[in-house]
Amino acid sequence: MEKSRSNRILATPSSYAKTHYLYVQEVGTLKSIEPHVSSRKNLNSFLLLIVTSGRGQLTFKGQLYTLTAGDCAYINCEDPYSHESSDIEPWTLTWVHFNGKEAASFYHNFKDQGYSPIFKPIHYETFIECFYHLYESQKNQTSTNELLANKYLVELITLCFMEKQDRLPPEDFTLGKLSLIQEYIDKHFQEKLSLDELSAHFYISKFHLTREYKKVYGITIGAYILSKRISKAKSMLRFSEQSVEFIAIACGFLDSGYFIKVFKKNEGMTPLEYRHRW
Repeated sequence: MEKSRSNRILATPSSYAKTHYLYVQEVGTLKSIEPHVSSRKNLNSFLLLIVTSGRGQLTFKGQLYTLTAGDCAYINCEDPYSHESSDIEPWTLTWVHFNGKEAASFYHNFKDQGYSPIFKPIHYETFIECFYHLYESQKNQTSTNELLANKYLVELITLCFMEKQDRLPPEDFTLGKLSLIQEYIDKHFQEKLSLDELSAHFYISKFHLTREYKKVYGITIGAYILSKRISKAKSMLRFSEQSVEFIAIACGFLDSGYFIKVFKKNEGMTPLEYRHRW
């Protein structure tokens, strides 16, 4: 007797897709009829699944999670995992196994920011719609199906990251303080700014500030300040005739030599080359 009914598409990506895109390995839906355990490990794949009805359990890296309708899982299948439907409320799943360029980087960034592998999407309908478009895009082998797969996989991963931002409580003290710090940086990035000064100004420890800022915004404070300064410098290079020396100081860099070094590292060209090309 069959234990489940599924509609799935097994994809064989081109070498170009493997090198340049996120690509589908398998995508589909499953309706459980009889409980059975599905276990895997050391699978070179990432899994996104969402429970559309019923309930069940997922064990990931030795931890047991109960999943109900509306829950989503985002896991690395190199780690051991298993899942089983409830016998009382059999579940229906929609899922995709995928891999490709930047797949591991996306996942590690998700994990490093403290996201749970199991969450209930606020944007549930958007998740389902994106899964549907992904599935439909893989039905036929066309010149665009791999490009579409990359598009919809990026959208799904982006939705996973958005969940935490949408759930942060507005009254949270740390979040409120980080928001004030962000506003302060946006106004004063052209001035001398340091982690010591920010922590003293806002009465927060450097360790706590560094950890919480990276957790919420996904970037270090230093990297954010640098991005603001480089963006301002690019605007001045394009839309003013000020010298590189003037722009360096105006954007918060210590001197023009350091500015040129940092600018070239970030943009792959010197400030003057940028001005001439743009």
